[in-house]
Amino acid sequence: MANYSKEDLLQIVKRIGAYLSNKVSKILNTQDLRSVWAIAGFAVAVIFTWRLFRTPSAPRRRQPKRQPHGSSSSGVTGHLDANVLPSDIIDSRAQTVIDEFFQPVKPTLGQIVRQRLSDGRKVTCRLLGVILEESTPEELQNQATVRSSVLEVLLEITKFCDLYLMETVLDDESEKKVLMALENAGIFTSGGLVKDKVLFCSTEIGRTSFVRQLEPDWHIDSSLEISTQLARFIKYELHISTTKTDRIASNVFSSSSLEQFFSS
Repeated sequence: MANYSKEDLLQIVKRIGAYLSNKVSKILNTQDLRSVWAIAGFAVAVIFTWRLFRTPSAPRRRQPKRQPHGSSSSGVTGHLDANVLPSDIIDSRAQTVIDEFFQPVKPTLGQIVRQRLSDGRKVTCRLLGVILEESTPEELQNQATVRSSVLEVLLEITKFCDLYLMETVLDDESEKKVLMALENAGIFTSGGLVKDKVLFCSTEIGRTSFVRQLEPDWHIDSSLEISTQLARFIKYELHISTTKTDRIASNVFSSSSLEQFFSS
């Protein structure tokens, strides 16, 4: 690699420093998920750039005596001084280093869940229409089926949230079917959920009362009526509905499914 003058190196580091300072400032202001990597990249990139372009200075060879005009000069013609670099080459090399350290990093599902829930620590969630395929208490009298597509998100929520599941049921057999379905899906073994945090009631009013007593940071429900009633009392809500509805309140979000809400 050719040697670069101190002035060239200084210009490269200055350009990278200015770019990265601006980048990190924007990231910190927006609390981007990649802030930790960006700050680390800031330090590493400058060091990397310095080491990339800094090569040990080899002893200068004695310049050969100037040949007479009659001697051959084919080995000299077209040779450029390595220390003379056009500014566009310096810019290109600096930008290459910057791009390498600021490649988009895809956040993990756990990071997305935490960000979307705004680091809420307690979550209450209805079962019907959200966790279960069934949508009415009458269907639970026959069977209870956990939606496989929601499992990964549900388990991520249990890793850092105190999660309570709840549902309105018509009889004790429905309760048993729900608990068995959740157990078979591995929710009690793979996540932080325990059976005592699966609550059952006989009326919709009872479910509303459960939520208000628990005072969660988030409540997730598929009932428009209950979501509307709780909007005044709960910090954030997620209303699950396959049909598009008008926004209930500024603190109530909507999605076609729980996993869709955390898909990006």
